[in-house]
Amino acid sequence: MVHPATAVYVMIASPSDVQEARDAAVRALESWNEANCANRGIALVPLRWETGSVPMLGEHPQAILNKQLVERTDIMIALFGSRIGSSTPHAISGTVEEVENSLAAGKPVHLYFSTAPHPNDVDPDQLQALRDFRDALKERGLYSTFSNPEQVTALVWQAIEHDLAALGVAGGAVALPVGPPLGVDFLAQPGRESVPKTDSKGKIRHTTKRWVDLTNRGEVDAENVKVEAATDFFIHGPDETTIHPGQSRRYPMEFMLASAQDPIIKVSWTEGDEQREKQFHVG
Repeated sequence: MVHPATAVYVMIASPSDVQEARDAAVRALESWNEANCANRGIALVPLRWETGSVPMLGEHPQAILNKQLVERTDIMIALFGSRIGSSTPHAISGTVEEVENSLAAGKPVHLYFSTAPHPNDVDPDQLQALRDFRDALKERGLYSTFSNPEQVTALVWQAIEHDLAALGVAGGAVALPVGPPLGVDFLAQPGRESVPKTDSKGKIRHTTKRWVDLTNRGEVDAENVKVEAATDFFIHGPDETTIHPGQSRRYPMEFMLASAQDPIIKVSWTEGDEQREKQFHVG
């Protein structure tokens, strides 16, 4: 069966040290398509140099990538680990040049930095350059972090939903005989980030900020969504909210010193006329 759809090109940009996160971003786009393409009439097309570029001679490699990929891009997802990348004639790295060109063209750009431990053979110059670049972004907008490839899925879904609405291609139900819609399918992904704070003596202390991203991968609305801690910790967030297909909500988690080692959340929601409930391990 043929399903007409609007193609939205999403570029996955990064240096070479975050291959698993790059693959996770592509899987996120594929899973979004599976959940939304038929009923919303939108197809996300991943662009990355491994599969989307054609070998050519005559220009600097980055200039060729800019023409073949960056100029086609509608949305950019940029991922960084412990490297800034190789320099180009116009920027500190190819990834940074791709980010800057996309920003200059008015395209949505989302930057994510890994908080995972650095490899033992990390290049200190690359790491410092990356930190300088990240610090310079603080006056230009917001960026986020991820600690493992699995978290990239929720981050990409969240960015895509925001951008489709902003680009005016959020889509709607397509009048095609595609069968009954799939029900609510929640994905709960925990995240954490080390946050530096200054104590009363002026010393830098690090605290861990934790949360869970709840994504509706189904094809129908989850209404009256409520998230509660089923074990010994606290979870915060909106009560009785609606999570549409493809949307995510972030719920901060707060742990006590003696909290359970295996935190579990209970998610309840209304689906059509039925009340549903499910538990998730979010440790």
